[in-house]
Amino acid sequence: MTNKGLFISFEGIDGAGKSTHIDALARAFAAQGKAVTSTREPGGTALAERLRAMILGDPMDPMTEALLVFAARRDHLQQVIEPALKRGEVLLCDRFTDATFAYQGSGRGFDLATLCYLERLVQTVKGTAGDFVRQPDLTVWFDLAPEIAAQRLAGARVPDKFEAQPAAFFQRVSDGYLQRLQADPKRFARIAADQPREAVWQDVLRAFIQRGWLEPKFTSKMTVIADPDPQSMASDSCDNGCCNPGADPGPV
Repeated sequence: MTNKGLFISFEGIDGAGKSTHIDALARAFAAQGKAVTSTREPGGTALAERLRAMILGDPMDPMTEALLVFAARRDHLQQVIEPALKRGEVLLCDRFTDATFAYQGSGRGFDLATLCYLERLVQTVKGTAGDFVRQPDLTVWFDLAPEIAAQRLAGARVPDKFEAQPAAFFQRVSDGYLQRLQADPKRFARIAADQPREAVWQDVLRAFIQRGWLEPKFTSKMTVIADPDPQSMASDSCDNGCCNPGADPGPV
């Protein structure tokens, strides 16, 4: 990791079990003495959290949805992501732009060319070598079959409007993630999320150790903390305290 910080995003359909592993990675990086900021999208700032509530709860057409997602992302980038990276921190983000292409693009059928335009417009930042489009240094994709995700989500909590979608929607979302991976394979670590939790954790750790971002001596005895709730693997909303503690959680 350089002193410019490290930006990691975590992706997957609802029910893939991202949040538990985000928390565990935050502890692993902290054990190495790294400053860690954990956050989420949509959300991560007071404004973005208010937009999140609308995106997840209010009926709207795909264009309105996409515009709100990118508006929240712009504020999140300016207020949380870019400052953390400039401070040299590890930034762990539950969802980023890949989710927009997967959910609003492939899932909801919104025009991908327009999403590409919004991606460039919103995520372009100034660097020492010129402007560039901010993307994660690594995206960890928890790949899970929609039917398994549906089993995990059943009865876990009151579903938001995305979680309540049929299996065909989540298959399109999963296909959207695959397209993003195929377009930029070096940025992705694809994790088989249908394994037992500890096996998933070991695969996640391996992706970071292979890139030299975590040292085995700090992780050899680490495990994912067991959650007494058997439905916890369905928790992907970052409601378990992984979000940036400095941000107003707002209505979720």
